[in-house]
Amino acid sequence: MVATPITELSSRAREVFRVVVENYLGSGAPVGSRTISRLVGLNLSPASIRNVMQDLEEVGLLASPHISAGRMPTETGLRLFVDGMMQASEPSEDERSAIEMRLSSGGPIEDALAEASAVLSGLSACAGIVMVPATELILRQFAFVPLSQDQALAVLVGEDGSVENRVVRLAPGTTPSALVEAGNYVSARLAGRTLAEAHALLDAEIREGRAALDSASQDLIARGLALWTRDGASRPVLIVRGQANLIDASAAEDLERVRQLLDELEDKEDIARLLDSARTGAATKVFIGSENKLFSLSGSSVIAAPYRAGGGRVVGVVGVIGPTRLNYARIVPMVDFTAQTLTRLMR
Repeated sequence: MVATPITELSSRAREVFRVVVENYLGSGAPVGSRTISRLVGLNLSPASIRNVMQDLEEVGLLASPHISAGRMPTETGLRLFVDGMMQASEPSEDERSAIEMRLSSGGPIEDALAEASAVLSGLSACAGIVMVPATELILRQFAFVPLSQDQALAVLVGEDGSVENRVVRLAPGTTPSALVEAGNYVSARLAGRTLAEAHALLDAEIREGRAALDSASQDLIARGLALWTRDGASRPVLIVRGQANLIDASAAEDLERVRQLLDELEDKEDIARLLDSARTGAATKVFIGSENKLFSLSGSSVIAAPYRAGGGRVVGVVGVIGPTRLNYARIVPMVDFTAQTLTRLMR
């Protein structure tokens, strides 16, 4: 449903809508006309408020979960509120201090990224999440160990001492000597380079006829390196903290939604794709409920902001995941401040 522009609502409808949304986000419960009528400044009777709420329901901004219950904002209504009515508050001095202290401990940047997800989780009472910049593996040694006539184990040793194995399929007739030759070539000619750089150098030497390898060995090396290239590109690097925050007192009434959300949080690759869509924005992005396919079943919201390295290059995303009844006005600037703090640390 397309949201009704805020300018098309009367001043009375805007005020009633604002009060309903703010009260719902604060309590998580539908808001009744009598509750609204008691608020100072509205000067409307419960009957008048009910009429306005009915009008707002008819245009898709409010909904009533039960006939006798009050109203709560729809996802369309929440989007209208976040984009056109919300008055974001700056993080408090205590919140800013907590974020800066946890992130600026003086340790490796990896520690700061882990702390970012933890501190956001604690301050927001949601799950904190950070998409970490993937570190490029630097080659030190490479070898092929025969497993059978048509398979070999490709063993890669990184400059950091890490050792990784992948099984590669062999072309018919590949000899043990060809495996040794291919491994020696990589260790001697491609060591000290990233996988992308190794691929580029191998392609250049083959093109220029400088690769002292037969075609079978060339193909074997290319396919062996490709195993890590594909794997590294598809494997998300995520830090998630505070899933337990999603199981609060109110969750007892909505256990199925919470269970669904916890299941969704296990799908790291899909989460990485969602967060990656926040990399292109200059500011914090808010995804509400079914606006993103991943969390449409649980009806959850994601608030995410990119953080940058030197030169302004976006290297990751930080944010929170929680129910749609988040305190957006408080959490959006909190996530934005955390992203800014990480950006300062990475420069």
